[in-house]
Amino acid sequence: MATRHDTAAPPVEGGAAPGRPPGDTAGAEQERRRRDRLSRRWQRDIRWSPYAFVSPFFLLFVAFGLFPLIYTGWASLHQVELTAPTDMNWVGLRNYTRIFDDEFFWNAAKNTLTIGIISTVPQLLMAMGIAHILNYKLRASTFFRVAMLAPYATSIAAASLVFVLLFGRDYGMINWVLDMVGVNPVDWQNDKWPSQIAVSTIIIWRWTGYNALIYLAAMQAIPQDLYESAALDGANRWQQFVHVTLPALRPTILFTTVVSTIGASQVFGEPLLFDVNKGASGGAEHQFQTLGLYLYEQGWVAQHLGRASAIAWTMFLILIVVGIVNYVISRRLRASS
Repeated sequence: MATRHDTAAPPVEGGAAPGRPPGDTAGAEQERRRRDRLSRRWQRDIRWSPYAFVSPFFLLFVAFGLFPLIYTGWASLHQVELTAPTDMNWVGLRNYTRIFDDEFFWNAAKNTLTIGIISTVPQLLMAMGIAHILNYKLRASTFFRVAMLAPYATSIAAASLVFVLLFGRDYGMINWVLDMVGVNPVDWQNDKWPSQIAVSTIIIWRWTGYNALIYLAAMQAIPQDLYESAALDGANRWQQFVHVTLPALRPTILFTTVVSTIGASQVFGEPLLFDVNKGASGGAEHQFQTLGLYLYEQGWVAQHLGRASAIAWTMFLILIVVGIVNYVISRRLRASS
């Protein structure tokens, strides 16, 4: 048999895989640059993408929040009318001193305070009670929770018009019920305290369910072990509510109180639509005119934009004070707990 004496091919330098042709340094340098560009692009994407995602909010805030706020502050230092908004005459702080000397401003401030108290205190108490009931296992609990939001989802105009009919002096259902129990008819729209109570009733009806759901969410976050320990110590449901639920809800109660206070200082739609004349005076004798209505009256009825801007900034400063008070109380509550 013949024997083959073939010799194997010499191995390629660098291993079995084919290597780059000798001297191909330009291709390697190009590949390295491409990878460097991709790496830098990826780093820029990681760094700046979050800002790009949140930038629409800040753009809208600057356009519809910050710029109107600054422009309103600038206009409050000028005498400017709605008929000629570009004609501004510098008056300094005269608009502020003028509104502080205006008895209608202080009347609106007192009405805002009283309506805020009359509406906020019963509203939060009722919301707490409703949330406590819904916190227990009930049939159709989902239905009741959704029903709590129905007043909040209802239009302010529609709700106010319905309440105007309910509080009518001659044909209203409220006076009809009062007449059945021997109480004389009440002029809800022309008397001071009845009108403020009626306006507060609209606010209570609209916001109680909203606050109840906030309280309910906070109650469901309380550990059940606390209630079980209280029950083993002999505490009934009322004692559990006082000694377990309320201390755990202090931050939530503070939050709803501050939010309701801010909302009460900006009440506008309810008193505007409750007025029989549908004006911004808040009744014939300004008996339920709020700061929001007073601002609207000065800016759009009397057409004094400078004075209205000063009122707006005064309300803004009041809200800042409320925020500072909220911050101080929150720190003390966290320190005590």
